[in-house]
Amino acid sequence: MSYESDLLVWLPHLTRYARALTGDPAWADDLVQDTVERALNKPPPRADGNLRAWLLTLLRHRFIDQLRARHEFAVDDAVAPWQTMPAPAGEISGLLLRDVERALYRLPVEQREVLLLVALEGLTYQEAAQVLAVPPGTVMSRLARAREHMRAQLSDERNERGATRGAALRVIGVIGKP
Repeated sequence: MSYESDLLVWLPHLTRYARALTGDPAWADDLVQDTVERALNKPPPRADGNLRAWLLTLLRHRFIDQLRARHEFAVDDAVAPWQTMPAPAGEISGLLLRDVERALYRLPVEQREVLLLVALEGLTYQEAAQVLAVPPGTVMSRLARAREHMRAQLSDERNERGATRGAALRVIGVIGKP
């Protein structure tokens, strides 16, 4: 396999991670395009390294650069699209998913990043530490705090609506397991 075809294999993962980070499909697509362009122009320093972790690191750095350029440091704005998105009509699971999405974007960026890398992308703690350029213990600590914040937010939202607390906690239990 060539380097270019190896990159193509990871495109869906990059797109999923970018969309989860930004909450905006257009921004995410631009972010993935920038990441792939940079990866093509400057291949990884080690050919035998973890290409997936390297690409996720590139994407994360590009995301941070764009946040700085926009003078934003978090994407948990009250007017963000995920705050007002309607749930699919007649679908309780859609409401639960919307609640999970809102809770996710209310997390501090550092916690959201680690939760997405471990829970969504399936990276090990060591791989997530490599992507984030932090020690593995920091990854574990941020992940524990992220899970706890998600549980608390989902419990609060469910209790405010009078819904059962267990359904929201089951969802975060699935999301939060490594």
